[in-house]
Amino acid sequence: MGSRVEKVARSATWLLVGVVALVAGVAMVFEIRGALEREREFRAAPACASVPVEASRCRWEQEFTVRKADMHAGERGEPPQAELLLPSGDAWDVAFRSTGPVAWRMEPGGKVVGVIWHGQLVEVRDAEGRRQQTALGPMGWPEDRLGGALACVSFGVTALVGSLWPLFAPGNRRHATAAAMVRWHGVGMGVAAVLTLWVQAANDWPMWTIPAIWGPLALFLLASMVAFAVAALARRGG
Repeated sequence: MGSRVEKVARSATWLLVGVVALVAGVAMVFEIRGALEREREFRAAPACASVPVEASRCRWEQEFTVRKADMHAGERGEPPQAELLLPSGDAWDVAFRSTGPVAWRMEPGGKVVGVIWHGQLVEVRDAEGRRQQTALGPMGWPEDRLGGALACVSFGVTALVGSLWPLFAPGNRRHATAAAMVRWHGVGMGVAAVLTLWVQAANDWPMWTIPAIWGPLALFLLASMVAFAVAALARRGG
């Protein structure tokens, strides 16, 4: 009885996680277009003729002095962040998605140039010309959304199939094993998408490289999943 309850609980957990992942993946798919449009708008934005007094579509470059920087915030579950000072003395708090390539070099008293767009500090540049988007920057979000969608949808679909499958053959160990193969290969496809996104971002490759790299990996894992599931069903006993 206890073993059966555990199996039902395990299937229910996979089902819940699969539904959440699938919903998140579909939401990311719908966000890709908006992210692409915002990135294009930023690329096409002209330089401001003068200091903007209100949020504007033009881009204004402003020099800042680093007051303090906390690149270890990620260890506390917070994004890397810094406090920048305008020449007037007013402070701007800025957060980053990662520590490189500019943020980790920030030291109190250092100078950076910030790009202000729509009233937000979206990018910083150091004295050597290195650039980095802040957490509010529009660049890179389409790639993040695409990679996240591939990871969540592929895992969500396989998790749903793998969790519902045993319900149609209760007590059959072969079907339970085949369903487990489906679920864990789905985890592999999700992890492959995340790793692909990491490699693409680290090398600053174009967006199309994400499906180009992940596609063959996903096909290989899909073929492996089918082979393992068929082998499990073909086993004697159960």
